[in-house]
Formats: sequence, structure tokens, C-alpha cells
Amino acid sequence: MRLLVVEDDPTIAAFTVKGLRQEGFTVDHAETGPRGLALARAAEYDAAVIDVMLPEMDGLRLVKELRTRGVRTPVLFLSALSSVEDRVKGLETGGDDYLVKPFAFAELLARVQALIRRSSGVAEPTRLTVADLSVDRLTRTVLRGGRPIDLRPRELTLLELLMRHAGRPVSKMMILSHVWGYDFDPRTNVVDVLVHRLREKIDKGFEPKLLHTARGIGYVLKVA
Repeated sequence: MRLLVVEDDPTIAAFTVKGLRQEGFTVDHAETGPRGLALARAAEYDAAVIDVMLPEMDGLRLVKELRTRGVRTPVLFLSALSSVEDRVKGLETGGDDYLVKPFAFAELLARVQALIRRSSGVAEPTRLTVADLSVDRLTRTVLRGGRPIDLRPRELTLLELLMRHAGRPVSKMMILSHVWGYDFDPRTNVVDVLVHRLREKIDKGFEPKLLHTARGIGYVLKVA
């Protein structure tokens, strides 16, 4: 799953981004409203965590602009403002939830997961399945033939991406952007290394083989 965090406070941003990545999410971070707006319009996110008080463009205006442009990404507002009026204003602007600072990471994580669950009726399913391979996107569990498979966070992120595009080739550039973010050097061979590790875990000892190379393009998850 991919999340967007728009937060200008370096301490809160580092704490939030690190925690979400450790939970297996792919996270993009923006420090200003305009940068957050650009990222939210350029990619699909499962949810966004947006601070209300941002430089150049505040979070309320950012979300209002997104909703005007038809971007329906679920939004959790962060704010030091705790009055009922402030929370109502955030929700009326287009936010889906509101968390007051300071907060415990466990609560932020629970609220993000709840947003994803609530939006799953119109977004992507919470369980992905290809043949006898399945991923529960909420509990982060992977099964093949009923057997649990232990994946590292990036392996799981790659598997989700491939399963969401099952039967269709996914380019190496798309994998780089989704798993490592926009600023990663495209000349590296990390994609091939990651795919190899994933193939060893989900295909070795199983039939049929599911993870295939799409020559000249990238990789595809399908029943051959």
C-alpha cells in the first residue's frame, strides 16, 4: 500500500514516515502544500496524512483543491488545533478523519488502516488473490497453498503491486517509483534483486510458477 505524508515539522515527519515504512507501507513525503498537491495529483495513494498548518498552502486548502480536481484519496488531518470547530472544519473541507497532536503512532496507524478499510468499497480490495497465492492487505499476511510466507516490507509492496496488475506486465520504472519513490536512481539493479528474492519465496517449491519476466518490459504475475 502507498501513502502520502505532508508534514513540515521534521521531527513529526521523520517519526511518522519511519513508522509507516516499518509497517510495510510505501511512503512519499512532502514538506509543503504545493509539493503535496503535486504528488497527490501525480500518483494513486491508498491514503494521505496531511498536516493542517503547512507552508505556502495549508492542509485545508490542499485537500479542498484535491477534491475539486476529483482526487478522492482518503485523508487524515494532523493538527495541534483540538477544538470541535477545528475538527468540523477539517471534515467539511474534505478530510475523512482528524488526529490531534501530539499523538501516539499506534493511533495514527489504526486510523490510517481504518480509512483504507472504509474506502475499500470503492477502491481496491483488501484481499488480493492469484491462483493459490493470497495477500491480506490489512493484516499484511501472505499465503501460498495455505502456507504462510514471510516477506520483508519491500517484497510485500512489490507483490501487492504485481497482484494489483495480475496478468499485465509491470515496468521496472513503475516498480522503482512504487517501491522506492520518485528520487531513486533508475540505473540500479535493485529491481532485479528484489524480484529474485520474491520469486524464491513465492514460487520455489510451488506449482504453477507465478512470477515471470516480461522481456523488454519488466515482470508479470500470472498463471502461465
